[in-house]
Amino acid sequence: MSDASNAKKGFLGGLSEKLEGVNLRQNGIFLALLGLIIFFAATTPNAASITPTNWSNLVVQNGYILVLAIGMVMIIIAGHIDLSVGSLAAFIGAVAGVLVVRPLEQDGWDWLPALPWWAGILGAIAVGALVGVWQGYWVAYVGIPAFIVTLAGMLLFRGMALMTLQNSNIGPFPDEFRAIGNGFLDKENALGTAIGLPEQFNAWALIATALGILAIWFQAVRTRAGRIKYGQPTEPSFWFFGKNIALSTMVAYVGFQLSQANGIPYTLILLVFLIVIYTMVMNKTTFGRHIYAIGGNLHAAMLSGINVRRVNFWLFVNMGALAALSGVLIAARMNSAVPKAGDGFELDAISSVFIGGAAVQGGVGTVTGSMVGGLIQGVLGNGMNLLSVGIDAQMTIKGLVLLLAVAFDVWSKNRK
Repeated sequence: MSDASNAKKGFLGGLSEKLEGVNLRQNGIFLALLGLIIFFAATTPNAASITPTNWSNLVVQNGYILVLAIGMVMIIIAGHIDLSVGSLAAFIGAVAGVLVVRPLEQDGWDWLPALPWWAGILGAIAVGALVGVWQGYWVAYVGIPAFIVTLAGMLLFRGMALMTLQNSNIGPFPDEFRAIGNGFLDKENALGTAIGLPEQFNAWALIATALGILAIWFQAVRTRAGRIKYGQPTEPSFWFFGKNIALSTMVAYVGFQLSQANGIPYTLILLVFLIVIYTMVMNKTTFGRHIYAIGGNLHAAMLSGINVRRVNFWLFVNMGALAALSGVLIAARMNSAVPKAGDGFELDAISSVFIGGAAVQGGVGTVTGSMVGGLIQGVLGNGMNLLSVGIDAQMTIKGLVLLLAVAFDVWSKNRK
């Protein structure tokens, strides 16, 4: 009996040694995403889930959820929650409609001239930031829990969206505005034609894919070298190369598929920009480190001199601006500002963050993890639609996925 126990302990101990330095939580969600893609590729009729057009639609249709998830992961890392982002996105879409289109039949807005599309977008995002100031004040300086403040905001801003739109729609938007949610970089493939590339391949998509793969390897090697330099645990070589080869292969495949559709969506360009900026904010700046410290141990953060109120205040200002950007993307995608826009998006954003590895108690989470969590939800929903799965079953499956993701987080913490 003891020999068997020792053998088992030796096997597990050896496996644990080999996987030392591996972030099983983050790598696990990446493998889950890869598994979903393979599953739906094998089960959907004619592999419809991996066609160029479907990949393009998947990016565009989930862009506004991923934008919300970027702000939401910062809120959750700090130990808060924001239930108002879907309603705020609807309200800001209405504001954008009033600023850019302002049809004369909208009673009460005839005094306001229609603005250029770019000014309307900046104005809408500014209004979103002001809403963030409002909510951040109540949370940070009055001390009302974020759950209550944003629950009130969910009702308040949905009502303001209805009042602004007067229970009707505003649209259509100018072509430049619509391109934000529906446009593609060099859709006509002028560059490809100029360099003699076959017309079915978009040159900019292939270039962006190659640059993306180079960036993945540069960042991975740089991070690994830094960990080695400071004596921190690193992934085994086989895991490091295997993971990054798999990630590069996935990026290459998706980029190649997009090159055969319409090219790189503007929504994807915006997302990549935001991911890079906010990853740097969370990993390289004092503000980012303070967010992790507050979520990890609030009392210790206060004793160490962190201005917790100021950090919490700016977190909600940032969330308001990102929710506004999401509202602009929704309006651009639909070519109309509608009262029911963003309905339930707060739940999708929160689910993306938790599926992506954030801890319920705060202090743990990454921007890239929340993006993978959002893609898992997007791929799952898209695949089930292609398989004609009923909405009742879809909601059940999504609920189970969220529950299992949080259960895995709790189990991994208790195991430690």
